[in-house]
Amino acid sequence: MIDHVSVAVRDLAAAMRFYDAVLATLGYRRLETREKTAGYGKKYPDFWINLRSAVTISDGAHICFRARGTDIVDAFHAAALNAVGASDGAPGLRPQHGQGYYAAFIRDPDGNRIEAVTFLK
Repeated sequence: MIDHVSVAVRDLAAAMRFYDAVLATLGYRRLETREKTAGYGKKYPDFWINLRSAVTISDGAHICFRARGTDIVDAFHAAALNAVGASDGAPGLRPQHGQGYYAAFIRDPDGNRIEAVTFLK
């Protein structure tokens, strides 16, 4: 069982502005703010952003959040674009990942790949 995950960021203040907006669409909020890190969650911080002076992004890093419906996935993607993120896959069905897999992929300002997914019945 995973307790929490984190991603590295170059500018903590800019990353907090980005994630405050994007994760709010999923019901997350910033629960902790420290000098070099911030934690987001619904009840406790299970997603962290950590200031790193020399950030290198790997295309292998990927974090996915579960959304309650397609409207939330769509809002997640739109919020990311409005908050200076980049689309890495517009909202839509991804049959290659399974029946009813509806997702959107974004890159945060530091290049981290973040996904929101819901499953249609």
